[in-house]
Amino acid sequence: MNHDRTGFDALDVARIRADFPILALQVNQHALVYLDNAASSQMPQQVIDRLVRYQTTQHANINRAVHTLSGIATNEYEAARRTLQQFIHAREDREVIFTSGTTDAINLVMHGYGRKFIGPGDEIILTTLEHHANIVPWQMLAEEKGAIIRVAPINDAGEVLMEAYQGLFNARTRFVGLTHVSNALGTVNPVKQMIATAHEHGVPVLVDGAQAAPHMAIDVQDLDCDFYAFSGHKLCGPTGIGILYGKAALLERMQPFKGGGDMILSVTFDKTTYNTIPHKFEAGTPPIAAAIGLAAAVDYLSGIGMQAISRQEQSLLEYATGRLQQLQGVRIIGTAAHKAAVLSFVIDGVHPHDIGTLLNEEGIAVRTGHHCAQPVMQRLGLPATSRASFAFYNTMAEVDALTAGIRAVQKVFL
Repeated sequence: MNHDRTGFDALDVARIRADFPILALQVNQHALVYLDNAASSQMPQQVIDRLVRYQTTQHANINRAVHTLSGIATNEYEAARRTLQQFIHAREDREVIFTSGTTDAINLVMHGYGRKFIGPGDEIILTTLEHHANIVPWQMLAEEKGAIIRVAPINDAGEVLMEAYQGLFNARTRFVGLTHVSNALGTVNPVKQMIATAHEHGVPVLVDGAQAAPHMAIDVQDLDCDFYAFSGHKLCGPTGIGILYGKAALLERMQPFKGGGDMILSVTFDKTTYNTIPHKFEAGTPPIAAAIGLAAAVDYLSGIGMQAISRQEQSLLEYATGRLQQLQGVRIIGTAAHKAAVLSFVIDGVHPHDIGTLLNEEGIAVRTGHHCAQPVMQRLGLPATSRASFAFYNTMAEVDALTAGIRAVQKVFL
């Protein structure tokens, strides 16, 4: 393992950390070491300021009204959509739908596409690595429609077995849902290859990008995915906002998920005519401030550069992996050749919840449990893990603090 810090130091981490007020907190009389970024990352002052500016000088409901503030809010909301379009390299801004997050986006596709085009005996392919948000909606659909879910297995390292995945396709395959990056293990799936395989069989693919969008450059046209979903709160934005990207031709064929205001062109008690995309899928008053805040977060990350962020986090992951590998009685869970900055681990003789509790006493925030990925835990024979997940604002010193904290946990239980 190469512990060279040169790549990491290419970014001015101290300057970046100054943008995040929460990182100056003391927790249990220790400096906060925030290593729970896969659950939710922190928000820079620039995003906080943008939210305040909207709320204090621009807020109104969007569309339809002719007054000045409504016009400003509408323009800012649609500008946010264009910012997200550019961030993921979508062909058109109408292919970007604002949702409340990844879970909402996946449910939108299940209801809007799945309930219309998937029927009895049809098959849906998922992988063992999926978050519950990309399992449960499809189970609900399968139960309703009499469809069948087939699951691509993983090896002990946490990598999808590609030959097995390819072997799942047949004449009844109608849909594929797959994670870009495993939230539980950090595995980066070869999604471009997996999408190409599905398209060879004429099958559309939804990619859960919740753990990928914060950590790497996303180009949906290059991936050729049919749908792509992610959440704002994992990439330095507000909670309650996310996006669904969908190819325009597919979105136009789908039925709306929610009915209400602004998703219609006309309504009578005899018939409703739906609005054009993306508005067909954005019923009611949308999360206007959150969408504008998400765009500000994307601008912030783009200003740093997604490639620079990826290099930074990979350096952290490599360093942390090397430090934990040196600890007796500590085992890293998820050793895929290609990983994002997620490090799940177990300590011999110590329950993960005890690990998290004791680390918290030292001001170190990690996530413990099954990470809403119980099939992964079952496959690996574990009830839970402890998970440290890194962002570009974390430091090598924080990795050292994690290592020291693990040693302290071990001393308690020895």
